[in-house]
Amino acid sequence: MTESGCARVPDVRTKCGMVRGRWEGGVAVFRGIPYARPPVGSLRLAAPVPALPWEGTRPADAFGESPPQSQAFGPMGGPESVAGSGDWLTMNVWTPDPGRELLPVLVWIYGGAYLFGTSAGPTFDGTALARRGTVVVTFNYRLGAEGYGHFEGVVPNRALLDQVAALQWVRDNIAAFGGDPDRVTVFGESAGAGAIAALLAMPRASGLFHRAVAQSVPGPFYTTALAADIGTAVAAELASAPTSAGMAATTPEALRDAGDAVLHKMAQYEARWGQAARARMPFAPVVDGEVLPCPPWEALRAGQSADVDLMVGHTRDETRLFTVLSGQLGLVSPEEAADTLAWFAPGEAGRRAYRAGQAAGDPTTLRDLVMSDWVFRMPSLHLAQAHAEGGGTTYAYELSWEATGLGGVLGACHGLDVPLVFGTLHDGIATLLLGEEPSDEAVALSAEMGAAWAAFAATGDPGWAPYRVEERLTRVFGAKPHTAPYPEEASRLIWADHDFAVLDVAPAAD
Repeated sequence: MTESGCARVPDVRTKCGMVRGRWEGGVAVFRGIPYARPPVGSLRLAAPVPALPWEGTRPADAFGESPPQSQAFGPMGGPESVAGSGDWLTMNVWTPDPGRELLPVLVWIYGGAYLFGTSAGPTFDGTALARRGTVVVTFNYRLGAEGYGHFEGVVPNRALLDQVAALQWVRDNIAAFGGDPDRVTVFGESAGAGAIAALLAMPRASGLFHRAVAQSVPGPFYTTALAADIGTAVAAELASAPTSAGMAATTPEALRDAGDAVLHKMAQYEARWGQAARARMPFAPVVDGEVLPCPPWEALRAGQSADVDLMVGHTRDETRLFTVLSGQLGLVSPEEAADTLAWFAPGEAGRRAYRAGQAAGDPTTLRDLVMSDWVFRMPSLHLAQAHAEGGGTTYAYELSWEATGLGGVLGACHGLDVPLVFGTLHDGIATLLLGEEPSDEAVALSAEMGAAWAAFAATGDPGWAPYRVEERLTRVFGAKPHTAPYPEEASRLIWADHDFAVLDVAPAAD
């Protein structure tokens, strides 16, 4: 620490050099600290390389550049990216008092369909969680084809390797910010939760975190054959070979746009790419046998990361958000619902069970239920079960409280847990989900969820009973939070025998 007039200026020495943050709301905040060198030039599409040291004191008062953001999702995607230096691999730290006692560390991994996301902006502000006695870390990592595209001669899963590099930085530097390197919890939502599931199965990530919170885990993971096939289609948009030389010759923005072009054309690939194309998901973690040896469910069931405490859950009405934003609420036809059943329900028995269920009378509700189960709810539940079966301590939750924004049509939708956990109830996605002014119920639920996440990071116990395969006890975050057996029993039974296998290309016709 140094003194500047009457106010202390938060200076911290990292392994690469001194950084100077600022005090905001009683918390010391450091933004834009590089954890790896910019992945440009000779480092383009390479594994991350540690940041170079610097002389003097580096200002850490502004977020680093966001990686290129997909523009395929309109307002759901990230801000339009502009060409810059490529210095994307930076991180941010919120700490109650650097240099003091070692506090538990919460490291956030953002989501965004593996296509968009950034640590900048108000939604992931760590101030409220830091005030709960934690050190909060957020960081940027590569996305889309830049981070997950699979090309000949290019190291796979670069986005996951960026995350490993960020966690190595935390291990080596966080004590100087007042964080305990032996109490590191990763937490993330949607694609961020999928990345956390992958990290739990990755030998390179072993020992870098001690607890994990996976919020709405997406099920799709890809084989190298499927990922390479998609990579070839991306390269074709650039009139290039799907090789390291061909891809490195493109600009990041051009590669981003090529990935978006393939996304828009995925309907024509459904016969070959199957559910990946039908779900319009061009990128996902790749089970390549080296960086990611096997699917997370398989790894956890075998005892991988059994020493890592895991909290995992989902929202009740996951895909309602996408239905509302696409203007399809109440407009899904019976034929569209039947088509969704045919593509995504687990076999004919699963289709019959959905048709006999309570949602069968409304096509929109039925389609939302099937997609919520396939994409997020059942992958999350099965991850909890696999970890428990593998000997790990596991906690489960469901968010059932309904968003108050947009006239209350969103239900307990995807992403609602994020501002509630962070306590960022104004601006950003919170305005969409909660309206201009959050209700008293939202404020109270946010306080409860934030306290649970902080307690889990500190002690490994969020405040309710662990999930066990026989009892399936789950924390239900509603207007009156309570613990009960897993509430989505009908869906659980439909998917009980399903194996979330890696998605592959369809075999070639004879």
